[in-house]
Amino acid sequence: MELAFSPSSSLRISATTPHCDSSYLHRRIPINPACKSSVWLLKSPENPSSIGFHHRTGFPKPVSSTHFRRFSIWASTQVGAAGSDPPLNKFSVFKDACWRFLRPHTIRGTALGSTALVARALIENPNLIKWSLLFKAFSGLLALICGNGYIVGINQIYDISIDKVNKPYLPIAAGDLSVQSAWFLVLFFAVAGILIVGSNFGSFITSLYCLGLVLGTIYSVPPFRMKRFPVAAFLIIATVRGFLLNFGVYYATRAALGLPFMWSAPVVFITTFVTLFALVIAITKDLPDVEGDRKYQISTLATKLGVRNIAFLGSGLLLVNYIGSILAAIYMPQAFRCSLMIPAHAILAAGLIFQARVLEQANYTKEAISDFYRFIWNLFYAEYIIFPFI
Repeated sequence: MELAFSPSSSLRISATTPHCDSSYLHRRIPINPACKSSVWLLKSPENPSSIGFHHRTGFPKPVSSTHFRRFSIWASTQVGAAGSDPPLNKFSVFKDACWRFLRPHTIRGTALGSTALVARALIENPNLIKWSLLFKAFSGLLALICGNGYIVGINQIYDISIDKVNKPYLPIAAGDLSVQSAWFLVLFFAVAGILIVGSNFGSFITSLYCLGLVLGTIYSVPPFRMKRFPVAAFLIIATVRGFLLNFGVYYATRAALGLPFMWSAPVVFITTFVTLFALVIAITKDLPDVEGDRKYQISTLATKLGVRNIAFLGSGLLLVNYIGSILAAIYMPQAFRCSLMIPAHAILAAGLIFQARVLEQANYTKEAISDFYRFIWNLFYAEYIIFPFI
């Protein structure tokens, strides 16, 4: 078979000779099961609006003509060499599937959040900074990534049929990762995370970590499957990503510095802000999934109230967050850096209003909804980026 673009951006697939040929110059690439290669078209989960080619062998990525001329994917003399190492090829495919299995956008949120809270604790106590704390900080980050991987992984295992409709790019739904491999990964993440936390951060933080894993389990796993109930689902997501992450990381950092736990105004602010933000993420995450949720009778606010109403609700809650942030800076100038906190949140609020208007003008198409949801995650990242400096 061969892949080609026409000027109308349609994808043409046509049959070619079913065997591998060594004469590649000025010929199109044959896609042959015997060569164990494939070129596939995928809409990225991290950037649903952009479409690109991803390759599982050593094929060079195709480059589209800037003048939209008709073109084909041409072969090179390295194709045979790239497909001649099946173990290496299989490892590359498995690595890509594992990365998608981890849901990278959630890992970014976890990594940014933990880094921001650690940075804040160190800024508040600069005289206690020691290089010996670096290993413990990396251990904590690795444990959080393991916990994140367990929660999103167990959800994919029990959502295969739904993901085939809503998120066909996920590795289990796409057939790139077996259920057995997925179970191995989630069990490894859970055990590794608990061992890391237990050996480095004491019984209290270990209990908080295990609580997060339990909440992530009952969210997805029958007979509990709390994701079926909107209010319970929102509370679980807000608790894990909002309160447990921020409180737990700050508590563990102060303990590592030899300090008793004590709330500070900025930490109270970020914990409250992110807990409400996590609630918004819990509400809006179902917007792109309405079709599959209705098909499999998953009750969400989006299926009950409609996409437009939920988009407005999520936007309204975030605006309350930003207005509250500005008011906190105005009424507590001794606790916050007003010169940064006020304009930064005003800009983020303006960006949210603009994006909500773009969604309205696009008439809530699936692509526009995905763009809107991705923008909300970008706002989430932005809050953690500015937090250490406010």
